[in-house]
Amino acid sequence: MSKSASRRRANGPDGEDAPSRFLVITGLLSERACAEGERLIPVCSGADVEGLRAALERTQGFDLAGVVSFGIAGGLAPDLQPGDVVIGSGVVADDGRYATHAGLSGLLAEGLAAAGGKIVTGVIAGVEAPVLYPAAKAALRARTGAAAVDMETHIAAAFAARRRLPLAVVRVVSDPATRALPPLASTAVTPDGNVDFKAVFRELARQPQQIGDLLRAGLDVRKAFATLSRCGRLLGPLLTIGLADL
Repeated sequence: MSKSASRRRANGPDGEDAPSRFLVITGLLSERACAEGERLIPVCSGADVEGLRAALERTQGFDLAGVVSFGIAGGLAPDLQPGDVVIGSGVVADDGRYATHAGLSGLLAEGLAAAGGKIVTGVIAGVEAPVLYPAAKAALRARTGAAAVDMETHIAAAFAARRRLPLAVVRVVSDPATRALPPLASTAVTPDGNVDFKAVFRELARQPQQIGDLLRAGLDVRKAFATLSRCGRLLGPLLTIGLADL
């Protein structure tokens, strides 16, 4: 995309003039709430990969400057801890590999360093279902070389490639490579991206041994969201700066 194209104004889906904006793709409403900026169009998957693909197709009328995958992720690199930030250098999934925009990624890495915490650059693995156990994380790491894994980034990458839009990935590690997630993690999200507490309590009643992993996961998530919130306050301003270089 040229600089002039990134600055142009075009008709939005409501027929009114609207500036180029960034599509920000998250898995949870709580992740979406962390992303701040008037140039951001948030799309939340609710852990429904097919629903996310359908939602992205409904953005055809928007004038988009780029696509950003933003939220928490599972750690695959053994040195990453909850709260560490991974800026995607690329994306790997079953359907292939995707490049991220080097300039935009570099700007985000430099700017988000001001939010504190560890910032690393690495490949993001995209999957269709949660990777719950350390052995599965290790196998995915060995197969892909990825630093982190989530369920939205590969869909964002494929969409960006089809639309020929620059892609950036900002993911904060929640569960580290050595930590298991409780099985209820795969069923505890509603389609609108909220936590399904009924499902959580139902699964705990059925398998109460999950409570230990759930409590540990809760502490990890708390650390991750503290970092994600700090990053989210800078996301919109940094992307606006990045428009000039697209």
